[in-house]
Amino acid sequence: MIGGMGADRFNVPLYRPFEKLISITVRGKPMQVPENQILLRAFQYLCPETIPFGRYCWNEECQYCRVVIRKAGSDKLSQALSCKLMAEEGLEIMELAPELQWNLSQLFQENAPHPMPTDE
Repeated sequence: MIGGMGADRFNVPLYRPFEKLISITVRGKPMQVPENQILLRAFQYLCPETIPFGRYCWNEECQYCRVVIRKAGSDKLSQALSCKLMAEEGLEIMELAPELQWNLSQLFQENAPHPMPTDE
């Protein structure tokens, strides 16, 4: 036992099961993330070195993961918490809270590798 808890709790997968990647847009940049994930976990897929170290509570209390989004087929902008919002095909993330901007900044650097596979 570790800290009074069984080691089995460490065998929980990081991501929910998925079969394919879906397309989302983050501040105008196309990305692909696993289906069936909350948006914050999808962000972790894109930036596994930084999101785990963000000051996120993962349960709607801290508000550090707030985003402004537009769902596919809609013109309406709305605010959401990425720890509660499921990523879905065509989702556009228009604005990021400062903590997310910091943790996702590598995606927006000029020479950053493109996180969406290409046919080349």
